[in-house]
Amino acid sequence: MVREALESDLNQLLQLYAQLHNNPVSNMDVTLLALWSNILNDKNHHIILAIEKNMIVSSCVLIVIPNLTHNQRPYALVENVITDSNYRNKGFATACLSFAKDIAKKNYCYKIMLLTGSKQESTLGFYERSGYNRNDKTAFIQWL
Repeated sequence: MVREALESDLNQLLQLYAQLHNNPVSNMDVTLLALWSNILNDKNHHIILAIEKNMIVSSCVLIVIPNLTHNQRPYALVENVITDSNYRNKGFATACLSFAKDIAKKNYCYKIMLLTGSKQESTLGFYERSGYNRNDKTAFIQWL
């Protein structure tokens, strides 16, 4: 099953995110819970989850960004694509990205951008098979 995140998903999602760049699991405090509430209540912020046996096994984030160009159509950004290491190569991330694409289409986005830090050809090939290309744009990042 693929769906958007619910309030009760936070702990499991943080556990999954621990596998994303060795991200430490955050403490459940007032600041984190306020951030979670803001994310869940933001109509342009979508955390997409693949569920298997009541466990979050894959996720991605889709942000819809209002825009003044391209006939004022928004664009979307995908980030934090992750699949639990025990569930990879089973179609869960593909299902999450497909769900994200459906959201982008429903919001009349004219494009979806996806950034990855991976240099692994298998990962890059996966994104290409999912409909993304690495030829149209050049990404730059400035870390703050």
